[in-house]
Amino acid sequence: MARINPLTPADVDPATREIFAKFYEKRGNVPNMFRTFALRPAMMIAATQLMGAVLNTGTLSVTLKELVIVRTSQVNGCTY
Repeated sequence: MARINPLTPADVDPATREIFAKFYEKRGNVPNMFRTFALRPAMMIAATQLMGAVLNTGTLSVTLKELVIVRTSQVNGCTY
């Protein structure tokens, strides 16, 4: 169970709602990590920029990077 409740689109400011909309467009959902970051809009923006840079640059495919993220989450007992 989460110690900090993630926000829903109804709970966030308009700028964060736009970021949520992009997640829905690309993934069909907003990951809980980003819903939690939304408690601090500046952190939400920084986190989305960081993840965009991690996933969209370099020589590894996005699929392989996602696999590494999921496996790391599993090894650490976290829900991703």
